[in-house]
Amino acid sequence: MIYGMKQFFSFPNPVNDAAARTVALGVVAMTLLALVGNTPWLLLPLTYGFLARVASGPTISPLGQFAVRVAAPRLSRWQKTVPGPPKRFAQAIGAVFSVSATLVWLSVGWGTARWILLPLLAAAALEGFAGFCLGCTIFSWLMKAKLIPQSVCEECGDLSARYAAAGMTQR
Repeated sequence: MIYGMKQFFSFPNPVNDAAARTVALGVVAMTLLALVGNTPWLLLPLTYGFLARVASGPTISPLGQFAVRVAAPRLSRWQKTVPGPPKRFAQAIGAVFSVSATLVWLSVGWGTARWILLPLLAAAALEGFAGFCLGCTIFSWLMKAKLIPQSVCEECGDLSARYAAAGMTQR
């Protein structure tokens, strides 16, 4: 039973980048709908999604399930695997922003909470449209600063295998 719970609360490693970008595009869509449609209640599924993905990857996230099972298999151009720990870290940052926006909405009001969504929208748009993961970049900086141990993501610390696979040399 313990192994089952540990497996349930795990995050995939590696991650299909097409699925990660699809999730980001879903976050962009929900965030834009909330902002443009003046519908703060959309913070609830947005926040749930981030918390669910941090806890267990796509397992209990409807958006994650759609990304993995429906969208990603059809996005052949975006197919590549990337390390899971930075993606989980990026989801955790999204969770912090969405939880903060939800709490501010419930305590202060939607007018103030809307501003918290703007950095979330920008980061999700970078990931979804350009394939640039801001959370992954921050994760890398934290590893270089030795604030995240090398053991969390061996592949993230040593990119030589990735460069070799791509036919490039590391500079």
